[in-house]
Amino acid sequence: MLRAPTRRSAALATMLITASTITLSCSPAGGAPPVQAEGALASTESSSAPGPVAPPAPPDTPDRAFASLAERFLSGYLAREPVAATEAGEHAHDARWPDRSDEGEAEARRFYVGLLEELDRIPASALDMQGRVDHAMLGNQLRYALFAIDELREASASPLYSTRLVGDGLDPLVTRSFGTPSSRAKSLVGRLEGIPAIVAVAKKRLGRPPRLHTETAIVQNRGLISLCRGDVLAPYGKLPDAALVSQLAAASERAAKALEDFQSFLEKDLLPRSDGEIRLGRARFEKKLRFYLDDDVDVDGIAKGARALLERTQAEMVETSKQLWPTLFPKRKLPTTTTQVDRKALVREVLAALGDDHPTNETIVSEARDLVQKATAFVRERDIVRVPDEVCQVIEMPEYRRGVSIAYCDASGPLEERAETFYAIAPTPNDWDDKRRLSFYREYNRSMLADLTVHEAMPGHFLQLMHNNRFPSKLRAVFSSGPFVEGWAVYSEWVMAKHGFGGPKVRIQREKMVLRLAVNALLDHGVHAGTMTEAEGLALMTNEAFQEEGEAVGKWKRALLTSAQLTTYYYGFTEMMKLRAANEGAPGFTERAFHDKVLSFGSPSMRHLRDLVRP
Repeated sequence: MLRAPTRRSAALATMLITASTITLSCSPAGGAPPVQAEGALASTESSSAPGPVAPPAPPDTPDRAFASLAERFLSGYLAREPVAATEAGEHAHDARWPDRSDEGEAEARRFYVGLLEELDRIPASALDMQGRVDHAMLGNQLRYALFAIDELREASASPLYSTRLVGDGLDPLVTRSFGTPSSRAKSLVGRLEGIPAIVAVAKKRLGRPPRLHTETAIVQNRGLISLCRGDVLAPYGKLPDAALVSQLAAASERAAKALEDFQSFLEKDLLPRSDGEIRLGRARFEKKLRFYLDDDVDVDGIAKGARALLERTQAEMVETSKQLWPTLFPKRKLPTTTTQVDRKALVREVLAALGDDHPTNETIVSEARDLVQKATAFVRERDIVRVPDEVCQVIEMPEYRRGVSIAYCDASGPLEERAETFYAIAPTPNDWDDKRRLSFYREYNRSMLADLTVHEAMPGHFLQLMHNNRFPSKLRAVFSSGPFVEGWAVYSEWVMAKHGFGGPKVRIQREKMVLRLAVNALLDHGVHAGTMTEAEGLALMTNEAFQEEGEAVGKWKRALLTSAQLTTYYYGFTEMMKLRAANEGAPGFTERAFHDKVLSFGSPSMRHLRDLVRP
């Protein structure tokens, strides 16, 4: 099971599959290339009038061997991972689920081992630069897949694996518009019909997960039940094919009953025995982080650098607070900033004043939509980077996807013929009281929402992923680098603030977001490579990063439920800033050209981007 559904070397573009012609016939386990059938050869030899003798096949070159391997890998991966295939935009398997049984996992392992052995026989040094990048990134993905199967074992370690799989598998068939309504409805019937099997495998495999994982899965599974009994039917109720509508309704009801059975299992069987260790542990965290960053990093060095960035940014926030003070408090004298306590008090008072101006559950989606339009106009006016033609749609986050973060950018996959991108915003959960809801929106006030929109949409994730989908390496696009994707999004916040988007009010929120990404890395390290307690984590977020209590509670939960991903923000941003500094002093540097070049290679790992964008 690989980490994410992302592209392909420009030099190999004519040799590898394209989005419109990709075939999904699986190569045998082990990745052996197809061979000519013996019967065909015998038939030619026995003919009374043999045709001209075919010239001998040219010897394999490293480029040709890698192109063949990349094609077979991508085809085999998408066939084994139908949900990832749908997300990537390949729809031949939209009606199916991946096989997460022990047997299915063993077969996938054989497939990855065989491909890795074959990849290791192809000398990367014989490929061009883009080919070398894809070779290295494929090797990292294959090794991570084996690590995930052998050591992480997420399908048996956490019920969240199953709830997320079901949500990810149903969502694009409900929210997107690829193909036709009838074709999507037929695929949705297949996926719904397969949910009882997903539930059966999960019930068989799950052992003693951490309690928080089970508690969160219980909440998410309730959302899935509601989805099957409600929204899943909404796009298809008026289809002219009454038989198909009836079939879909019956399949959704059977899926809902299976999920209700899973709900009972989660609450009555799994929860009482959910006493597993929630921390990954230093050794596994170190391995996973190096796979995620695709770099041989020092995990303690990452934490040390994050702490230093935290302190530098706190000093920057003091200066921005001094600029804002006359506007926010025109009748009050600027307080003294002699001590660290004084400086933190100044920043905290300025942030508190900005927190008074906040959206509500009723306005947050419409306000985010307006901010996308404003940010897009701002980027165009200042010629910061090429703006894609695609439209970014702002939606309310579905209930079954809530519980971990406030927002996400859901872009159509690189193999999709019709691009669609959703910037999803989550209002507060229905069971929150007024005090916690107010705390949440004081954190995500209007200035912070502007910065969040830059990160998720323009010129952050939405813009970058649309650029990503144009790079010819589908291998690199389907397996894009998380640190690059997150690093660009955070870097784009810095660029927009530098150009004055939203003025100092948004700039101080960007600085606060830098504190947050530094704290993210410290939480990730402290939880999974150390012994950080909840009290220590909450104190770090609220005292050092000025986070509101509601946001801090949610982030602590996220740090426990995930591992390695929280560090990608810090690593990607700091590496992107180093790259800019290295290029900015070169003759002829322009910001627009630099940005377009950075985005022109898909989403490579940061260590490869350094070579691709040398000054």
